[in-house]
Amino acid sequence: MKKIHSLMMRVILACALLTGAALPVSEMILASDASVDKMEVHFIDVGQGDSTLITCGGSSMLIDAGDDSKGTAIQNYLQKQKVKKLDYLVLTHPDADHIGGAPVILTKFEIGKVFVSNYEKDNKTYLKLIQALDQKRLKSTTPKVGAQYALGSAKITILAPNKKYENPNDASIALIIENGNNKFLFSGDAGEAAEKDILDGKTDISANVYHAGHHGSRYSTSEDFFQAVDPDCAVISCAQGNSYGHPHAETLNTFRTNGVKVYRTDEDGTIIAVSDGKKITFNVPASDTWQAGEPTGSSRDSKKDTVSAVRKQDSSPASELSYVLNVKTMKFHKPSCNSLPTENRQDTSESRDSITAKGYVPCKRCNP
Repeated sequence: MKKIHSLMMRVILACALLTGAALPVSEMILASDASVDKMEVHFIDVGQGDSTLITCGGSSMLIDAGDDSKGTAIQNYLQKQKVKKLDYLVLTHPDADHIGGAPVILTKFEIGKVFVSNYEKDNKTYLKLIQALDQKRLKSTTPKVGAQYALGSAKITILAPNKKYENPNDASIALIIENGNNKFLFSGDAGEAAEKDILDGKTDISANVYHAGHHGSRYSTSEDFFQAVDPDCAVISCAQGNSYGHPHAETLNTFRTNGVKVYRTDEDGTIIAVSDGKKITFNVPASDTWQAGEPTGSSRDSKKDTVSAVRKQDSSPASELSYVLNVKTMKFHKPSCNSLPTENRQDTSESRDSITAKGYVPCKRCNP
């Protein structure tokens, strides 16, 4: 009877793979009793962007496709990996560095299911994506939180988006992939608000490998979220010398103080993790630099640059620049603060009373 049951589960799993259909939770759990396939996770170096190929048991999934200059490079990479069909194309959210290369992928490969965020953008990059979907007569959907899908012996569980968001980053599709005892977590560019909503879902999001949210930005990987994931390893996808300063020092410090091994595409190029269901191996050694994306150069040069910047700001008339605002966190800083925002920044000459009246709170580091 056990042999017959195992055969039936394999048939169910095979049918799901062929049709791209989601398996009910009970059947997914039973199917996991079958032998575990080797799963490869390729964190493709696309510069300042994301693109990850996952293959398992003859099935393939691509999460994001870099910007519009990387479509052909991703196509070539997939073809070198003998990928002819993508069972799933997951476009976490509509930022250009995540969906720009998707039209090429849609044109060149057979696609099973296309998952997109529930956030739409009115720009040329997003329009090209919609046109490519229409040309291939493919329908895209936003997967439901809690839905599960098969990828070879692996199980995919959708974690987000949990609602509509004003910020496209927070609308990122987040998912966890389990292959045997190995787990990988992907959260796109989801920020602290979306991470909290994931935690509120009470799903176990602990993972061996965490694809660091938002390219290692300080606006993702919030403390509670990190503690829930509790990863052994983190992979950061970013470009060397990128203008955003990714990865940020705060995120690297979180990883370092908790003994998390870090792998970075800006240092090693494409990173490949291989799971056999029991252990995970990487094709490159973990990074030992702990170099934040900001400031660049040696520590001595960094201090020099920081001091120069502070002096330059301090020499400006008070009427030109009084405070630096973070319009997302609603904090305000002195121009000389060592934790000034690189994103969501707004310089202002308004008075302190005027700023606090708008709901801004002072930075605890510089106490403006």
